[in-house]
Formats: sequence, C-alpha cells, structure tokens
Amino acid sequence: MSRTAVTSSATRTQGGNRWLILVAGVLVQLAIGAVYAWSVFAKALQSDEAFGWSKSKAAVPFSVVIGMIFIGSYIGGRIQDARGPRVVAMTGGIIYAVGVILASFAQSPDAFWLLVLGYGVIGGFGLGMVYIVPIAMLQKWFPDKPGLITGLAVAGFGFGAVVTAPVGQALIDRTPSVPTKAFLWLGIGYLVILLVCTSFFRNPAVTPSAAATAGTPGTQGRAGTADALAGRDFEPNEALHTGQWYLLTAILTMSVTAGISLIAVAAGTASDVAGYSAVAAAALVGVLGLFNGAGRIFWGWLSDHIGKMPAFLGILGIQGVCLLLIPHASNKALFAVLAALVYLCYGGGFGTMPSTAGKFFGVKNVGAIYGLMLVGWSIGGVIGPLLIASLIGSEKAYTLGFTVIGIITLVSLAIPLVTRPPRHDRA
Repeated sequence: MSRTAVTSSATRTQGGNRWLILVAGVLVQLAIGAVYAWSVFAKALQSDEAFGWSKSKAAVPFSVVIGMIFIGSYIGGRIQDARGPRVVAMTGGIIYAVGVILASFAQSPDAFWLLVLGYGVIGGFGLGMVYIVPIAMLQKWFPDKPGLITGLAVAGFGFGAVVTAPVGQALIDRTPSVPTKAFLWLGIGYLVILLVCTSFFRNPAVTPSAAATAGTPGTQGRAGTADALAGRDFEPNEALHTGQWYLLTAILTMSVTAGISLIAVAAGTASDVAGYSAVAAAALVGVLGLFNGAGRIFWGWLSDHIGKMPAFLGILGIQGVCLLLIPHASNKALFAVLAALVYLCYGGGFGTMPSTAGKFFGVKNVGAIYGLMLVGWSIGGVIGPLLIASLIGSEKAYTLGFTVIGIITLVSLAIPLVTRPPRHDRA
C-alpha cells in the first residue's frame, strides 16, 4: 500500500481530522506543562514582601504536584481504556484547573495547607489524568509515525513554561504581596483551553492495520527492527518481575532528580548566582522551557542512532557536570548555557525512555509498562526539589546544594553501564 493511501485512510476514516487532534493534544500538553514554571512562584513566595517562606517550604507544592502525577496517570490510564480519551482528559482538565483556582485563595502565610491541597494534591492528580491521554491516543491516530508524534506530544509538555513563566511573573507583579492571586487567572485560562481542546479528543473509529502501516515505505524496516530488538511482548506483570524494569525506572528517577532540582529553584538561582533581575530570571525560565521540550525530540532521535544506554550515559553525565559548575557560573551567559544543557537532558530522559521500554519489553504493552515507570518521575519530583531546597537553605548555599546533586548524578552513571535488555525466552 502506498504512503498516500495509508495517510489518507488514517486521516479520514475515524470521524475527525488527525492533524487537528494533534494540535489539540499539543496545546493540552502546553497548558499542563505550565507546572515547570513553578520556580517563578517559589521565588515570589520567598520574598519578604510576600510570605517570606524558606526555599524548602516553597518547594513543597511543586514536589506534591509531581508526586501526584503518577497516581493520576495510573487511574486515568485505566479509565481511558474503558471510557475513551475525551472523558478522561476533560475530567482531569477540570480537576487540574479547579486545583489551581483553589490555590489562589491561599492568600496568607498561614494558608500553606490550602496551596498544597489545591495546587499540589488536586492539581497534580488532574494533571496526571490529562498527561497520559494524548500520548496514548495520538499513537492510534498516527500509526505511520508513532515516534515523531509521541515526541511532539511530550515536547509540548516541556514547552509549557515558555508561556507560563513570563505570564505568571506579570500577574505576580500586579499583587507582589500576594503572589498566589495569579493562580486565579491562570486556572481560568487553563480551564478554557483544556475544555476546548479536549473536546476534540477521540480514538479513531477504525485504526489502520499494522500490516498497512508496515507496508508504508520506510516503516517496514523500522517495525522489523523493533520486533527484532523486542523479541516478544512482555505483559506488564512480567516486566515487573525483571530486574531491567527497575534499572530503567532508576535511570528515569535519577534523570528527573537531577534536572528537576534545578527547575525547582531556577529563577532564584539565576538571580542569586548570576545576578539576573526578577523579570530577566522569569524570562530565562521561559526560554529554558524550550530546551526542555527540544531535548525530548533531540535525545529520542539521537538514541536511535547511538543506542539507548549510551544516550542515558550522556543525559546523566552532562547533567552531573553542569550541576557541579552552575553555582560558580556568575557570568549570565555561562549560567544560561549550563542551565539550558540541564533542561535539554532532563527533557531527553522523557523523550528516550518510552522507546527504551519498547526495545526491552516489546511494543504491544509499552504504554502500560512505561506508565508504571512514571513512578520514577514522582519519586524524583519529590526528592529533587526538597533535597536541593534543604541543602541551599536560608544561607543560600548553592555550592553545597548543586555539588551534592551533581555528585549523586555522576555516581548514577553506573546504572546504564550495567543495564542490558532482558532475555526474551519464556520461563
């Protein structure tokens, strides 16, 4: 079958335009990816003009968000299989927006619990429900190019801070003594975007067959390679009984811990170490979001050429070295370059791990198997921000904080060095 015939069939037989659904999916990921702009709010919450919280306290809502993502993704994924993508994404979007709006009522230092409940627990759960939907849904609409489309969807999440960081800073500047008021307008905006975009979500009524996709010029070789690498398809419970699942989850956990340690304090670090103004630091956080998104595409592509474990050695190694150098980067340009490399590699972990799971365990159940691996995202998302904030402390001990995280990251290079695909013979 020709490429034109397959593409035409994939576009017209499912009761919707797949390119419109792709755009809607990316916009949804952009909205929920706004969570990566948290350092702008954390910096404002630490201000004496506002709540005067410590770095550790200001990091808690962000850690709770990331910790809740795995729970939301797990539950949302199970419901999606039974009810379809639209109802899950809409429900998750409403929960996420309501959580953010609720956080806007935490307007005094004593309302810390409300910020954690709204932004952290409720918002994080809704975010997780939404996050898993486009990744699974778009692969059904684009069986002829699943890698590229998944990369674009995940990259959308990484780009979320690009828009939210400067918008959030502008809203904070309107009421600097109560920075949480910004969440009201952000939550309303998220609600509108998510309801409109998720209304386009649906699974294709007739998914083009694997045989037709394999017949598309240029895809047969890739499919054959994937099958050869996978050997057979593991069931999720089988994957959990292999050491390799835990090694891959550990790699993802360490990559997340390293990158998110900087992400959680990026704005404050830029100001204190390199002398950025509050506005410039917020703008830098937005620009760095571009590297977070681009890294998901770049490292995913590179890993197909150099191998998965060599890619993870690069991802962890570069992050470790840059984290060691960042507290000494008083030059604004050097600081920006080092931070951009960390963001690039952080995004790369998310861009590379789904295909790695497919290589190790087969592609049939990779969604469920990788979905379980996202527990590494939650673990790293809790440990990283809390650890870096406690190490830096009120004394602004950036050298201590980033040196500890950097050394831990470099030590973790041992994990990809010993990780090999599992045996595919049946027990």
